[in-house]
Amino acid sequence: MLAALIPNIWFFAAAIALTYVADWFLHQRGSYLINRLGKVRAGLSIRFLLRQLMLILLLARLDRAEEPLFYAAVACFLVFYGLQAPHGALTTLIRLRRVMPVVTRNVDLHAVRIPDAPPGILLRRSAEKMLHLDIPAVVTILIAAGTGDDVVGYVGAGVTLLLALLYIGLLVPYVRRGRLVPPAPAVLKAVDTWLREYQPTVVLYFSGSNESAYQGNMWLETMARVEGRPLIIMRERGLVPQLAETSVPVLCVPAGTHLMNLDLSTVRVCLYPANVGKNIHILRVPTMKHVFIGHGDSDKLASVNPFSKVYDEVWTAGRAGRDRYALADVGIRDEDIVEVGRPQLEPIRSWTGSAKNPVPTVLYAPTWEGWDDNPGNTSLLLAGENIVRRLLAADDPVRIIYKPHPFTGIRSGKAKAVNVRIQAMLDKAAAQRAAEPRWAKEAASAAAGHSAAKAELVRIEGRLAELAAAGRSGGDDAEESRVSLADPAREAEAATLRTQWNDAYWRSFGWWEHRTVSGAQPKLYDCFNESDAMVSDISSVVSDFIASGKPYAVTDSAALGPEEFKRQNTAVRAAVILSNSAEELGELLAAVADPAADRLAGARRELKSYLLGPDEPTSMEQFNAAVRALSAKAEARNAGVAQRIDQAVAVPDEEAASSGVGTEDPQAVAEAAAAANPDAVADAAGGETPDAPGTGADVSEGTSTAR
Repeated sequence: MLAALIPNIWFFAAAIALTYVADWFLHQRGSYLINRLGKVRAGLSIRFLLRQLMLILLLARLDRAEEPLFYAAVACFLVFYGLQAPHGALTTLIRLRRVMPVVTRNVDLHAVRIPDAPPGILLRRSAEKMLHLDIPAVVTILIAAGTGDDVVGYVGAGVTLLLALLYIGLLVPYVRRGRLVPPAPAVLKAVDTWLREYQPTVVLYFSGSNESAYQGNMWLETMARVEGRPLIIMRERGLVPQLAETSVPVLCVPAGTHLMNLDLSTVRVCLYPANVGKNIHILRVPTMKHVFIGHGDSDKLASVNPFSKVYDEVWTAGRAGRDRYALADVGIRDEDIVEVGRPQLEPIRSWTGSAKNPVPTVLYAPTWEGWDDNPGNTSLLLAGENIVRRLLAADDPVRIIYKPHPFTGIRSGKAKAVNVRIQAMLDKAAAQRAAEPRWAKEAASAAAGHSAAKAELVRIEGRLAELAAAGRSGGDDAEESRVSLADPAREAEAATLRTQWNDAYWRSFGWWEHRTVSGAQPKLYDCFNESDAMVSDISSVVSDFIASGKPYAVTDSAALGPEEFKRQNTAVRAAVILSNSAEELGELLAAVADPAADRLAGARRELKSYLLGPDEPTSMEQFNAAVRALSAKAEARNAGVAQRIDQAVAVPDEEAASSGVGTEDPQAVAEAAAAANPDAVADAAGGETPDAPGTGADVSEGTSTAR
């Protein structure tokens, strides 16, 4: 605006270019500022309109308001904005009509025709692309204003309008009926047909925020090995792309009414890794047994949530979980708790008693800040920098692997800032270490191996990308549901490549180099195997690390004191207890350096059995045994209900026969059956009985799924 008011064409050109670049940069970064600008009425369209208004102002200040170029510019921008409406309507219509009621993986929906999605270039960030078509007009009008050659401006304005019309024309074919997905009833019918053919017996039911995908991913390998016919049911579309590779069929059903009307009559066991509100949509199905398996085993309050009373059983890793519920006294009966071990822990290698490399590796894996400001939630805020600083200053050098929790910083700006500072500390320390003669010599001797490992990583990642494209190449959720089918050969190759990737990753840099590990790869358990000791907080990370038998330390961030901290938290009874100053780290490092100084080795062995259960039978064997036992209970329950319904129906038949009344009176049959077992009759009829008072359940969302 200042450049237009002066007026100065060069100043204006530079300023307008800067605004284009800044807008593009913020969109590329996914900056939250973009969202905030929209909330204060400075959204994308308004920003482009203001830029064009400034150009009109510049022309007026250059005394060209009475010339044809001025009117051409005004007309061009008015028509251009008029074309935004049909463009927006078309993209919205295409997106809406490409949305299926379910998103699937490894589910063959051959019964319905799902056409190819429009090219991603047309729909991805479509509004931004359409608005940027004003660039030819803006640039050429500026040139015309500076040179006096108005023809250039007219041509640019024409190009802008022509491109906008072309964009709209490219979208039109995709609103034809043949390019849209089938209607919801047809898709749901196809899903029910597949369910009747597949007949799932065990379901992993998962719902949560976009940051909680790890809670479901940790159970994928277990579900692939569970006895019976497994199925994964999800509720949020945004979580499907974050789901790791799996051969297990996946159904994402966002609408509660659709879920409650699916034919799940063959399912006998439903497993829940998280306590979320949407669990009610399947908890109400009585023909299956419901089990809370959680997403970790720790001494956090979440591990003894009173909500767990809604499940038929609660499965814990070991005896500690059972005792935890007894001490909490939240209404979970002891007979409803089953110890099944932790099948996910099989990849964790046991400690040999000595450091893996000449320089021991310490893993710092703090948990996140939680939903409240309890100082005991995470060590990051009060102790994190002290822990890292003391490890870096240790008398004998150590290597630090830092793996923060995926949720770190989503609620607390302070936690986010500490996380950034710790990463900066490690980057600086790594650079300083690389400059030291000893480590420079090591780096030189290992350079060829590191380069080879990095090249191998590139090769593996390329092949994994090819396999992922072959297995999931859909342009949108609908097309992905069509093409994402199980391929055992592809999955086996991908599993082998992921193992090779993990090995190459750790060989791609020195065993003395500090490292921050974020993202899904490498996994936390891979970090366990690479480290010789760990520092963490009260979380399931500690319980899982105990499976390795390695020394570990836990931070008493709430300053309870060692004795009280151990009394309240089972998993720290074999740990070095750290204060927020982290001055006790020397004991942990001594245990790693010299097995004779490891005074807690025996306690760790005992605690491992208490927390995670026995080594024999294996956790997977225990898990499958629990599935079999609960499936038998579900079968017994269903048989009992069927028998009671038969008995209820037989009563009016006998009474009618003795009184001379016909036995085909449906009203009498219904009344007698309802009197005997109203819930069972409602289930058998495909309907619902009202929920019990005070449950807060919505009885208007659909019919019962029991069939």
